[in-house]
Amino acid sequence: MDGLIKAAGESHLSKVWPAARRILDVQLESGAIPWFEEGPWDPWNHTESAMALTAMGELSAAAAAYEYLAETQRADGAWLGDYGNALPMVDRDYISREKAPAFLDTNFAAYPAVGVTHYLLATGDRARVQSWWPMVRRAIDFVIALQRSDGTISWAFEAVGTDEDDALLAGNASIAKSLDCALWLAETLGEPQPRWWGAHDTLRTALRDTPDVFDRRNTGGRFAMDWYYPVLSGAFTADTSNARLKSGWDRFVMAEYGCRCVSDEPWITVAESAELVMALLASGERDLAAEIFTRSTRLQDADGVFWMGWQTEEQLFWPKEKPSWTQAAVILAADALYGDTPASQLLVSKL
Repeated sequence: MDGLIKAAGESHLSKVWPAARRILDVQLESGAIPWFEEGPWDPWNHTESAMALTAMGELSAAAAAYEYLAETQRADGAWLGDYGNALPMVDRDYISREKAPAFLDTNFAAYPAVGVTHYLLATGDRARVQSWWPMVRRAIDFVIALQRSDGTISWAFEAVGTDEDDALLAGNASIAKSLDCALWLAETLGEPQPRWWGAHDTLRTALRDTPDVFDRRNTGGRFAMDWYYPVLSGAFTADTSNARLKSGWDRFVMAEYGCRCVSDEPWITVAESAELVMALLASGERDLAAEIFTRSTRLQDADGVFWMGWQTEEQLFWPKEKPSWTQAAVILAADALYGDTPASQLLVSKL
């Protein structure tokens, strides 16, 4: 471990050290962090894993991950990211290792702004972050170029002007957080970007006031992320956030286990549960957040690494995968809950 952050053995994060070890085991020599060995790669989940490594004090590995992003960014500011959720199961237990379809996804492109902000807050390493700033600037310019007049942002460049064009609610909520971070970085580094404010404000207004402009194909309502991610966007008041979480609680939460991935399946996922913990913290529900964290973090293997999920009817871990981003979500939720690092509150409060 290196840097200014407390060693994991001196903090609450020591309890989730096996999760960090799993991310390090998956990370490639290039700095890339795929989902799992021979698995898909995308910049969103890669960035989340880099943030988790930063929180755990693994700053060299985290920096290597951001350098990989800087080196592989396209000239237009985007990354061609694999859609791992489109991969089939190779059998009952495991996700296929075949090549996933790839897109220039706006949420994928925006999220490195959150990671770079997290690194600066955690480490204070302004010089290194300054070197990554051009990457963030190009990425945000790519994203806001795809914004519509109603404030929404198309999910991918390839979808614009086709029947697949849509503004995914969870994705746009995540982009709103990314824009918050990008604007803060711009001001902190002395390179304000006035044009970004309009995109930021119209997106937040849409999230608050015109929810019908999102999910125009009506495909997202069954996903827990569409329920809690707007709370993490920072666009809502605490009262509105609480009301939203309460309205979907019985659909998505199984009291004994944690948060479902989708409302119509008996499948608890550790990553969604961890993100729900952060949404609860963002809305001021700390005690409830701690309860969900305790329940969901029981889903570990013998070494303390977190499984992707638990099938509650069959009472088995499914699929038998331990993705890097699952580990990352738990680490970031633990830090948000216990406040071990200077960046612990980034995902649950306004900058």
